[in-house]
Amino acid sequence: MKIAIINENSQASKNSIIVNSLKKVIKDNDKIINIGMFNNDDKSLTYVENGLMAAVLLNTGMADFIITGCGTGSGAMLALNSFPGVFCGLITDPLDAYLFSQINGGNAISIPYAKGFGWGSELQLEYIFEKLFKDEFGGGYPIERKEPEQRNAKILADIKNKTTRNMIDILKDIDDEMVKQVFDRESFKNILHTCNNSEIKEYLEQKINE
Repeated sequence: MKIAIINENSQASKNSIIVNSLKKVIKDNDKIINIGMFNNDDKSLTYVENGLMAAVLLNTGMADFIITGCGTGSGAMLALNSFPGVFCGLITDPLDAYLFSQINGGNAISIPYAKGFGWGSELQLEYIFEKLFKDEFGGGYPIERKEPEQRNAKILADIKNKTTRNMIDILKDIDDEMVKQVFDRESFKNILHTCNNSEIKEYLEQKINE
């Protein structure tokens, strides 16, 4: 699994804590893609821009799962869920993480990195990631609810597919300066070759190089 970490400007200092906590629990064949923001990053990302970055990564196969957040976690969750193909849950503790993975089987989580983030928070992150990736997603909880939960997840995915537009059309409608602001960063350009959508890849390359 390719797991991308994206955090916004107010929480740039937490990036290394998030990465180190995740490294302790992922499997050997998992890959961490660290988009930032980093502590010394001169290219800002807002939680709204996190949503755009996450949507491109997920809709082009550049990432399989997104870990993001903001001060409360709510803004980033709303931003991610506004895009096609993104199903993001607000996760505040390990129980949230496990139930989200088993009941909802989404592909992104948003964590509050300011609210309640204090002593022992690096352990809380480690325990969240441990429970999040403990079992195969969509396994059901309780187990006898597996079939209706999987059915509801498919219905939701179908509805979202019908109520959202194609990702390339969204990118073309977004202000060019915002597109360049979000994607003209080394951490993204280093993985752009893994994009499985040639139209999106060519469009972003063009905008980045303008």
